[in-house]
Amino acid sequence: MSKDKKNTRLEFKNKKALHDYFILDKYEAGIELLGSEVKAIRAGRINLKDSFIRIIKGEVFLLNMHISYLDTTHATYRPDETRSRKLLLHKKEISKLYQKVTKEGITIVPLRLYFNDNNKIKVEIATAEGKKLYDKRESLKQSDLKRETQSALKDFFKG
Repeated sequence: MSKDKKNTRLEFKNKKALHDYFILDKYEAGIELLGSEVKAIRAGRINLKDSFIRIIKGEVFLLNMHISYLDTTHATYRPDETRSRKLLLHKKEISKLYQKVTKEGITIVPLRLYFNDNNKIKVEIATAEGKKLYDKRESLKQSDLKRETQSALKDFFKG
């Protein structure tokens, strides 16, 4: 969970997806939620880590996203925490995604969940290609080098 400095909108990222996949194309989608789930998201009770997206009968679903219910939610109205949630996309976007997914090694992953300017919850999804183990190691090396150079530059200009 992270908050922007200039505005206090909530944003939840899927860091595992960025580590495990090469991101090809990004899309913004709405999501169909229940009222208690929206309150739980505002409270930060969400986990995108193991979630994935499937196209089923011409509709796009976000599966395995965990939204914990609030303690104040009545037991009768508590939805399943990892239920499938429908994503709202245009038919043209769904057909583009389906064409890309039918190719070998391409999948759809959620990258982040956030509130937009109209206070609606949106999901940023992406078509992605899986990384091999050596690609993951190379990415880690690059990020370590970048972090070290940033700290060295900071120390250099500090004193």
